[in-house]
Amino acid sequence: MKKIMMIGFGAMAHEVMARLPQGVSVGWIVARPHHHQAISQLCDGQSIPLAHPDECQGQPDLVLECASQKAVNEYGESVLNKGWKLALISTGALADAGLFYRLRQAALQANGELIILSGAVAGMDGLSAAREGGLDNVTYISRKSPASWRGSPAEQRVDLDNVSQATVFFEGSAREAASSFPANANVAATIALMGIGMDKTRVQMIVDPHTQKNTHKIHVAGRFGEFDIELNGQPLATNPKTSTLAALSAVQICRRLVSDGLADE
Repeated sequence: MKKIMMIGFGAMAHEVMARLPQGVSVGWIVARPHHHQAISQLCDGQSIPLAHPDECQGQPDLVLECASQKAVNEYGESVLNKGWKLALISTGALADAGLFYRLRQAALQANGELIILSGAVAGMDGLSAAREGGLDNVTYISRKSPASWRGSPAEQRVDLDNVSQATVFFEGSAREAASSFPANANVAATIALMGIGMDKTRVQMIVDPHTQKNTHKIHVAGRFGEFDIELNGQPLATNPKTSTLAALSAVQICRRLVSDGLADE
């Protein structure tokens, strides 16, 4: 049985735990102390709730972050300093160049591994392959319903209660998007990391009252040619800011633990 450490106990973490493949179990959950009783009840006392990875007695086969950019900043170095594998959903945290450098150094020095999950988008293998030949431009457009933008800085840029048509409220770099919209722009960061970088990747954000889906459009051009990707994803019912596909990408990395020996690489 492979055991993972889960960082986070929100909607995505619950979705991932409900879908864990056979042969993988949650051995530890890193969450705030006020969640510990609920964790013990949910897992029948089998999982060990932790306030910090440093409290772990044992070695997980994978540490899966399903929490927030703040959690990456708070726990990432500790995990990698132990030589463990850390898979990130909240890739927007890496828009902080200093943090990204520290995480890479920790992984290098301790023989850990930083894994960037594809999250809510597809085609990242093709994007990273195109990068090898040289990229000229990468543009990402995010279109979501008003509910998906609530609780974000979008509320200061557009009236989400009364918007009547699709409205662009942000245009800038992936670094700006990921830093300004930490709960909504991890896709922008993932695309930037796989492609042309945080500062050269252009991002547009749109609120659309006529959709219930999270739409991601990517245009990529370079010496290889060009391609376009459009994905219309369903948000999690329990958290409209989060894509169902993002949770499934976390499930998929867990499946690799038992299907192709990720833990032994």
